[in-house]
Amino acid sequence: MPAGIRPTSDKVREALFEILKDRIEGAIFLDLFCGSGAMGIEALSRGAGAVFFVDNSLQAVSELRKNLSLLELYGPSIINIYKKGAVEALSDIQRSGSLFDIVFIDPPYGRDMAKNSLIAISRCDILARNAIVVAEIYKKEILPESIGSLTKIRTSRYGDTMLEFFTK
Repeated sequence: MPAGIRPTSDKVREALFEILKDRIEGAIFLDLFCGSGAMGIEALSRGAGAVFFVDNSLQAVSELRKNLSLLELYGPSIINIYKKGAVEALSDIQRSGSLFDIVFIDPPYGRDMAKNSLIAISRCDILARNAIVVAEIYKKEILPESIGSLTKIRTSRYGDTMLEFFTK
């Protein structure tokens, strides 16, 4: 695992996909701050129709490509990789007209990156009808009940990790 990547724990990943189990099949999934791509790869393995991976780290994108290659999941129509910062990638994605059923964000803890990413997502036209946005944050981070057009609908805590769920 490249330095600086903090993968989502197996416990949190399993819990998230148990919560989302009725939404995954055929879903268009955005893995923002994807790191090694574990969350998006899990979505693919559970039947997501397409996954967009975004990370600005060359090391992370290299690790992601390696993982996809090892799992033989690399396909022309189901996987899109953006080696860009989150806001720049969101802008590109919006221009492409892609709409997401599920957006997962796992930015580096602290630095208000989760809140700023949610603001950027709320300003973009990238969410499908009934989309859900999930932010993985450190337990001491506090996200407001609403951010732009997004409203918090659920919070789940797993040790030091919180998953916060938003809808438009």
